[in-house]
This record gives sequence, C-alpha cells and structure tokens, in this order.
Amino acid sequence: MLNVNNNSGRIKREILVRIASLQLKGKLEEGVVSIPRELAPKGSEPVRCCIYHDREILRQRVIARLGCSNDDSDDEKNLSDYAKEALAREKPTEPFLSVLHEACNACVQTHYMVTNACQACFARPCMINCGKKAIAISNGRASIDSQKCVNCGLCMQNCPYHAIIKIPVPCEEACPVHAISKDESGKECIDYSKCIACGHCMSECPFGAMMDKSQLVDVLKHMMNGRKVVAMYAPAIASQFRSHSGQLEAALLAVGFSEVKEVALGADMTADKEAREFEERMKRADKLMTTSCCSAYVRAVKLHVPELLPCVSGTRSPMHYIAQLVKEENPESIAVFIGPCLSKRKEGMDDEFVDYVLSAEEIGALFIAKKVDVAQQKAVEHNTDDIATASGRNFAVSGGVAEAVRVRLKHPEKLRSTVINGLNSDGMKQLAFFGKIQSGAAAYTETTPNLVEVMSCEGGCIAGPSVISNPRIAAVQLKKYVESGKKNESVCEE
Repeated sequence: MLNVNNNSGRIKREILVRIASLQLKGKLEEGVVSIPRELAPKGSEPVRCCIYHDREILRQRVIARLGCSNDDSDDEKNLSDYAKEALAREKPTEPFLSVLHEACNACVQTHYMVTNACQACFARPCMINCGKKAIAISNGRASIDSQKCVNCGLCMQNCPYHAIIKIPVPCEEACPVHAISKDESGKECIDYSKCIACGHCMSECPFGAMMDKSQLVDVLKHMMNGRKVVAMYAPAIASQFRSHSGQLEAALLAVGFSEVKEVALGADMTADKEAREFEERMKRADKLMTTSCCSAYVRAVKLHVPELLPCVSGTRSPMHYIAQLVKEENPESIAVFIGPCLSKRKEGMDDEFVDYVLSAEEIGALFIAKKVDVAQQKAVEHNTDDIATASGRNFAVSGGVAEAVRVRLKHPEKLRSTVINGLNSDGMKQLAFFGKIQSGAAAYTETTPNLVEVMSCEGGCIAGPSVISNPRIAAVQLKKYVESGKKNESVCEE
C-alpha cells in the first residue's frame, strides 16, 4: 500500500476541503468551477504535459468528489452543473468507484526488466532456471526476450545481484480478483461484475486514477437543512486522530452531527451473535464458519468462491446493527457510517438502515473545513452503557474479530481459529482452499480450523484504502482506544 503521505492523497483531501468549505458558505455551485484553476494556477510547473491537462484531471477529481460518476462524464458539462446535481441528489448512485481516464497513465503491461546491476556472472542462474529459454547474454548483460517470457519471475528470484526487477501495473497487481484490465487504448477499466470493492486499486495507483465517489455533499446538505444526522464511527476511525477518549465524539458534534454512536457497540452485538452461531454450527457438525464483518470478503465469496457461501456467518455487520438502533430510536434520522473502507459504501447502499457512508478522508476534510481540531476538543462524558468492550473495539485489527468470538464462547477449547490477513492473490487462494474443504474436494481433519476470520486489508481496517494515518501510528492510537473500553464480554448461552 502506498504511504498515506503522498501527493495524490493530498490533492484528493484538498479538493474535499474546498468543496466542504464552499458548501458550508452556500457557494458550492458558483465556487466549484474555480477549484482546478486554484490548484493548478497559471505559471505553476505542470505534472503532465501542460497546465491545461492538469486542470482537466483536477476537474475529473472534483466530479468524483462531488459524488458523481466519471465513467459517463460530459466534457462540455460545467462543474457547476455537477454541483447542482449533487445537491439535488436523493441518494448515492453506483458505481461506487470511478476510473479517471485522463489521470490513468496507461502503464505498460507487467514485465521483468534487467537493470545495469547485471554482472553477466558465470553462474547465470537467470538463464539456467528459465524454462522458456527467454534469457540470453549479450554485450555483457542479460536480456529478456519478451516474446518468449511468461512473466514467471524465476529469473528475478534467482539473480544474486537483484539485477532483475518486476515492472508492475499497480492497480492490476493489487486487484485480488482480476477485475481490472486495459481497454483498446491501454487505459484501465473496472469489471464491476467481478469487483469486490476492496479498494486496493485505489490505494496502489500512484496516479490517483481510481477514485471513490464521495458522499460528503449529501451529508452536509442534510445537516444544513436541519435534519437529525447521526454519526456512527467505526473503531478504525478512532485510530485516525490523535486524541483522548471522548474527543472524537466532541469533534463530530462540533462539525454538525446531532448525535454520535460508537460502532464498536455494534461489534459487540456481532461478536455475541457470531459466538452463539458458532456454538450452534458446531453442535450440528458444520465443518467451519467464517466471520462476516468485512463486506469486501463477503462479496468475494459471493462472486468468486460461492462454494464457501454456506460457511459465511449469517450475522450482520457492526455497521448494520448500530444503524438499526439509530432508526429504531428515530426513523426520520439520517444514519451516517464513518469508516476507512470502500466496501462499506457498497454495503451501505444495500443496507436498509444506512443512509450514507463517509470515509476517514471525508471526515478529516470536514474537520479542516470547519476548523475543528480533534485534539483540542473537550471530551464528551460517556455513560458506561454507551462504551463498547475492549474486544469490540479491537475489531479494527486483524485477528480481533476471532478473538472477540473466542472470549464469548462457553467452550473456547473447541475453537480452532485462523486468520486470512488480507485479500491479495494468496488470500484468495486460501479462500479457495477452504471452499474445497466445504465442498469435500479437500480433506477435513481434526486440526482444520473451524473459525476463519477474513480481513480484506492486511493488518485490518486500520489499513483500509481511505485511511489518513499511517497504519503503524494508527495501531498505537487504536490500542489506547481499546484499553479504555469495558472489559466485561458476556459468554454466550447454550
């Protein structure tokens, strides 16, 4: 994953800040047209061929940040018209992810290249281990015949000088389900029938060509119209801001939310239900159960490993349970989930209780636009009943969900858990393996895991595609948040 501190991410966040600031002043429609010129002023050094190309790319970024799709954007359409549409929009629209074709670099196909570090050594392991005889030595250096090469990578693995490198297409490389490929012009396209909304392509593209469609304009519209807008923040969001317990809630209230709910309370509900479900499944001699809180994983099973579907927990996600609680308390309120994840946008669109999903990027931009410093807020005092358990808050890290289930089991000794830490190509292979176990194509033994936790992002939600804090720093902040939680996890009844 690209470090969160990069120019692409900075520009995305700056556009969000400007859009939010304009909307709060009631000047979005007339002011949005100036954003590309302000970010690429006359006389500045262009990133692409010229300043006008840079502005066109910025224009497309603004369209996505307004929550509109770039896939069918009109070159002649003014940004003010897109802003007008965004303000009139009743609900978010699909697709949840857009490709900015002007920003796409049309990277050359993945291949291996010999660098000048090659010593044309006597051992020549690159040649010896190439089954396709695609490597030859000429002019004192190895060379690769692209017509024979099958991109197996054995030459790179065997070179003692690390003189052979892989030149990837980052977005294609990051996609675990091969949903991204080139069109006839060499630009990347997304096959939404395969896409699991993991957001890995968005994290990895160094040109920022993969962009999610923001819902910030929609949420601000309801706030400014006087609706009761309830913020539901995921445990991972508590790790994105350096603050003490209660300060994040205070900041969310300060920017206009009417009420704030801790989604970790929903995680407690999910863990309670999954623990009971696990006990029931083991009683009826099921082979295994997988967790269900990662919506990218659930979508991956539905689309790519359907034989594993019977094993997916029937329990809903923490987001769902908290949103349901919000709607039960006040059906007219607007339920807004705040998380670090792209797949939650898709889940939110399909959930009957969730109105909108904001990312860490969006809420961070809103804090800036409203000049709210989270660390300077006076902490909100919590009622004990409104504080989640430590294990519920720990859902944000890989292994946290399985542990939350374990501590609630009446017979934890029967649990044999494992974690698929990240849905990359290896993670998908692990899913396929468990699918074979379920279908009977692979052997099931007494040592086979009977609870499988799956996280789409390596390290867990704190490393999601829309985070604004380095995952290592976020892990430290999350630990503080977890330790301030209640310790009394309940054991499920038989």
